[in-house]
Amino acid sequence: MFKKLLIANRGEIAVRIIRAARELGISTVAVYSEADKDALHTNLADEAICIGPARSTESYLNMNAVLSAAIVTGAQAIHPGFGFLSENSKFATMCEELNIKFIGPAGSVMDKMGDKINARAEMIKAQVPVIPGSDGEVYTADEALEVAEGLGYPVMLKASAGGGGKGIRKVKSKEELAPAFESASQEALAAFGNGAMYIEKVIYPARHIEVQILGDSFGNIVHLGERDCSLQRNNQKVLEESPSIAIGSTLRQKMGDAAVRAAKAVSYENAGTIEFLLDEASGQFYFMEMNTRVQVEHPVTEFVTGVDIVREQIRIAAGQELSVSQEDIQFTGHAIECRINAENPKFNFAPCPGKITDLYLPSGGVGLRVDSAVYNGYTIPPYYDSMIAKVIVHGENRFDALMKMQRALYELEIEGVVTNTEFQLDLISDQNVIAGDYDTSFLMETFLPAYQKTEE
Repeated sequence: MFKKLLIANRGEIAVRIIRAARELGISTVAVYSEADKDALHTNLADEAICIGPARSTESYLNMNAVLSAAIVTGAQAIHPGFGFLSENSKFATMCEELNIKFIGPAGSVMDKMGDKINARAEMIKAQVPVIPGSDGEVYTADEALEVAEGLGYPVMLKASAGGGGKGIRKVKSKEELAPAFESASQEALAAFGNGAMYIEKVIYPARHIEVQILGDSFGNIVHLGERDCSLQRNNQKVLEESPSIAIGSTLRQKMGDAAVRAAKAVSYENAGTIEFLLDEASGQFYFMEMNTRVQVEHPVTEFVTGVDIVREQIRIAAGQELSVSQEDIQFTGHAIECRINAENPKFNFAPCPGKITDLYLPSGGVGLRVDSAVYNGYTIPPYYDSMIAKVIVHGENRFDALMKMQRALYELEIEGVVTNTEFQLDLISDQNVIAGDYDTSFLMETFLPAYQKTEE
């Protein structure tokens, strides 16, 4: 097992990793930007080292600065969390060259699955169903037009090297295609350094279902069930739950088996997520992409399975076998996660950085967890993602979990900045959400228009 671990991240995920490492007897090194000098993760870690100015490109995305911090402090491994360098194959390879263990898959596997065209080809070989789409990358609007005509509208434009909702556009007609292509391609070029696109047929209505997998260096791969991530705004997840109300035991088995086949096809090691679109009308599911990192929403899976995913990540990277087999994994109850962001839903969810003047995070009772890195008096910097906490609940059944989440959100108090807490409470109290009657279009096309009218 490692003696010292560096966390190349910030916020609640950095705190989460520090806690898991400490439970394994590993000392930790936090890195921070000048804006994060007083952040919680810098205080919780055994050591903390500044790696640059506030801008993430000069700090958390500065590979040389992160690696220098690891070398100077004698860290044997680096956990990237999610975002920042977590899916950067170059960084993973640089770690390997410096004999520092990157806690995640090899850079070559990231390249294979991070590029959506390559991933699609691998899944076809592994007999995992894929969404009908372009055979390869598309570089011009004229090429895109030809592919779209063959597939039929609507189509989805996606950045080949994309993720996190960047470089995605839904196109409903021929007239919309050229401007949407140019916009998405430019966004992808700015975000990923690669403006190449690919095109898929839109599966609508659909559920966004992802399956959590774990794989070790001994060839053992298991799945930890699914999460329903269909409640999204601008392709960003807002609320997640497990298990999905849209899936029965037979379909759950098929999707789990497909996820394991997908991971085995690329000899996957560490934690990852296979993302599917489910056509509820036909019961057919399709591979979308693979996330080669721990997910924001991993706590809901930890609640329903009892498996500590971050702990498993560290153990796998240290060369240990998975602590569980597929037969060991049991799914119990229902879990829900709400993302709490410092943003104003009344003003198009504009970020609201600033100083927290009063804070109460809900606690007490069985099956309630809050992952956060904020504290009373903490100043939220304006340079990073607006998520400041995750409220996660676990109940005996879905209704129990919904009621527990309502209770938790009622108790949550964050003063000094505007948050989306009331918005999340309204969402979790919506009759359609309570009934489980929603898909990927629900939040943007049904809930938000009605919500914004009531706010006016």
